[in-house]
Amino acid sequence: MSEQLPVLFEDAPVQHPIHLVVTDDLQRNRLTVFFRLLLAIPHFIWLALWGIAAWFAVLAAWVVGIFTGRVPDGLHGFIASYLRYLTHVYAYASIAADPFPAFSGAAGYPIDVEIAPPVKQSRLTIFFRLLLVIPAYIVLSVLGYVGQLVAFFSWFFALFTGRLHGGLRDVLAYWIRYNAQVVGYVFLLTQRYPSFSDD
Repeated sequence: MSEQLPVLFEDAPVQHPIHLVVTDDLQRNRLTVFFRLLLAIPHFIWLALWGIAAWFAVLAAWVVGIFTGRVPDGLHGFIASYLRYLTHVYAYASIAADPFPAFSGAAGYPIDVEIAPPVKQSRLTIFFRLLLVIPAYIVLSVLGYVGQLVAFFSWFFALFTGRLHGGLRDVLAYWIRYNAQVVGYVFLLTQRYPSFSDD
């Protein structure tokens, strides 16, 4: 009689709990590309207002998480919606996606983020989350400069061709994904540290 051995290694890599989904077709409307930053102003205003509420939700989640080791479902859902909306706005403003995003943070945008449901987290890492994220934030700062430079070139490319080069979009998507993972980590949506790949 043979015993079942535990599986130590799986064939498929484990996906990060905050995962970017790209369904963008690379087509761009030249007129909306030309006025992109002006068109994004209402989103920046709404993002700032929602961000204030999100920070209060994160503070509440932090206090609850220290005692229970878990973010409550309602807080997790509210913070996840904010992160999804933040991702949509970054994608739109940087030319990584074309349609004008909804103000609700609903799923289905051409560059979207999937966020796993809440799970048990280490209370110690919740307590020290702002210290633990410092290395990832330094990397994000560097990626942010690269992303802004690529967004600048993307603006010209899309303005003259009516589409975005796949390589430019992929660099922007990489920056947006890493940003979503860093924000999600700070906002207690996951205990998994931001990664350089989705796996």
